[in-house]
Amino acid sequence: MRSNSSMEVRFVLKRLLVVLSLALVAGVLPVLLLEEDALGAATLPAGFKQTQIVSGLDRPTAMAFAPDGRLFVAEQGGRLRVVKGGKLLATPFVDMRGVTDSTGERGLLGIAFDPNFATNKHVYVYHTLRATSTSPARNRIFRFTANGDVYTPGSGRTILDLDGLSARTNHNGGAIHFGRDGKLYAAVGENATKENAQTLTNLHGKMLRINADGTIPADNPFYNRASGKNRAIWALGLRNPYSFAVQPGTGRMLINDVGQDRYEEINDGASGANYGWPLHEGPESDPAYQGPLYWYGHGNTSSTGCAVTGGAFYNPRVVRFPGSYVGDYFFADVCSGWIKRLDYDPATGGFVRVLHFASGLTAPVDLQVNDGNLYYLSRGNGSVNAIRYAP
Repeated sequence: MRSNSSMEVRFVLKRLLVVLSLALVAGVLPVLLLEEDALGAATLPAGFKQTQIVSGLDRPTAMAFAPDGRLFVAEQGGRLRVVKGGKLLATPFVDMRGVTDSTGERGLLGIAFDPNFATNKHVYVYHTLRATSTSPARNRIFRFTANGDVYTPGSGRTILDLDGLSARTNHNGGAIHFGRDGKLYAAVGENATKENAQTLTNLHGKMLRINADGTIPADNPFYNRASGKNRAIWALGLRNPYSFAVQPGTGRMLINDVGQDRYEEINDGASGANYGWPLHEGPESDPAYQGPLYWYGHGNTSSTGCAVTGGAFYNPRVVRFPGSYVGDYFFADVCSGWIKRLDYDPATGGFVRVLHFASGLTAPVDLQVNDGNLYYLSRGNGSVNAIRYAP
C-alpha cells in the first residue's frame, strides 16, 4: 500500500513480532473465542467491548457478510474462507492459490455478493491472476456460484480482465462492492505508475462501474470518450484506493485512497470525478480536481498514520450502538492501529467532526458493520474481531 521503503520495513518488523508472539501462545492455548482485553490490546470508549471471533487466518485482506449472515474472508494467497456460527470452517469456499499471484500487494483482495444472492448465489472476487508464458499478471473480477459453504464446480466465470501489470507488485486496490444502482464498483490502484491515474487508456488508478455480468453501462461518464473496456471508468485520479464503502439506504460512496509521502484521503465518490493524483495529494484548491472530504498526515501518533484501510458506514437494520453513531463513517489506519469515525450530524446532513474510537489494534485492514456491531479484520494476527456496545 505504501511506496516508502522505510515505513514498509518498520511495519513488516512489527507484524513479524506480533505473529511470532501469537504463534508461541497458540502452541499452549488454542483460541476460538477470546476477550481481546485479556491480551491488553484494544482501547475502546466506555461501554464498548471487543471479542475475537476467529483466528488462524493467513494474511487476510478483506471480508464481507453474505446476506444470510455468514462472513467470507479473503486470504491474500487465494483462499476464500467462511466463518459460520462463530467458527472458521476448515474447508474454504474456494481455493485459488494455484492461479493467484500473491507477491507484494497482489493476491485475493476483494469480495462482493450479488444483490440477488438469495436466488442466484453469485459471489464475486477481485484477485491477481498469475502470469503465463503469453500474458503478464493481471487483476481480474471473477464470479462463482455458491453451493452451500463451497462453490459449485465449473461455475467460475471471468467478469472483467483488467490491464496487464508491470513488474511492480504494489498499488493494486482490490475492493469491490455493489452500489445502490445494482452496478458493481471496483477500486483499482495505479500499479505504482503515477501517470496511469490521469489517462483514459487503461484501468489503473480508477474507480470502475460495470454491470453484474461484466458488460459496461452506457451511462458511465467516460463511455463516449474512452473505448473498449476503458468505458468502465467511473472516476479517476487515484493512487491506491485499497477500500471504499457504500452507505445503506442513500448509496453514498466514500473512497479511502492511500497516499504517498504526505496525506491519507477519504474522498466522496462521484461519477466522473478526478481526485488529482499524482498532481495533488491531500487538500488542494484547484477546481479541476475534487479534493478529499477528509485527510490526515503521516506519522505514528494517535492522529496520524501511513495507510487508510477499512471503511464502513454505521447504518445497520438493528441499531445497537448509541443513537449518536447512526450515519457515522468508521475508518482505520493499518500502521497506527486505530479506528476513527466521521461524526454525522442529522441536523446539517453532513459530517461535522472526526472522533477517536479505538486504538491498540493490530494492523486493521477491513471494517464491516453487521447485526448492529462493528467488525474489524486484523492482518497482524489473522483474526476477525467484533466490537459491541454493552454498557
